[in-house]
Amino acid sequence: MSIIPKLASSQGRKDQEPNKELGKWLVETNNLASINEAADNLLNEDRNIRIDCLAVLEQVGLLAPDLIEGYLDEFLRLIFGEDNRLIWAAMINIALIADRKPSQIISRLDEIIKVIDRGSVITRDNGIKILARVAAAKPEFGERIFPYLINQLKDCRPKSLPQYAESISISVRPDYQDQYLSVLLSRINELSTAQEKRVKKIIKNFE
Repeated sequence: MSIIPKLASSQGRKDQEPNKELGKWLVETNNLASINEAADNLLNEDRNIRIDCLAVLEQVGLLAPDLIEGYLDEFLRLIFGEDNRLIWAAMINIALIADRKPSQIISRLDEIIKVIDRGSVITRDNGIKILARVAAAKPEFGERIFPYLINQLKDCRPKSLPQYAESISISVRPDYQDQYLSVLLSRINELSTAQEKRVKKIIKNFE
């Protein structure tokens, strides 16, 4: 049976709960055929179906990232498109599998950075997660990506700093540590009490 009738938009729903429940069910039943159907429908002419299928795959990826890692090319195709809603939803999915496909992702590094730089807040947040996970995969990947991540820490709005710092922390090798911590310390005075607490916790973890 097709998954299309079970999607939120097919039921006239505006919330994501049907898509989340469907994603959970696909993982519980190891329904590879239906997961593949969701991926196939990322190119459906109905935009609502594309959005719903991204949400289904996101839920699958949260629970079992190995079940969506084979669809990286489909997600990349969407982030290089023009539809902002599809771009950030695809970015979320890529972030879930970035540590499993670092070589494929870094081969598109310059294009992905362009998407991040012009993207929405959600696109940027997940783009940073993606690049940090790829940078952590191999030292040579870190050499290419870490300067960009540091610049993001220097330039991002204070509200984003704790989240970026947390995301980037996995990519901080010993020779990057001083630079990373120096940037965080230099921006402490810009932060709210809650934000400062999060950043100081990260700093303490490196001591």
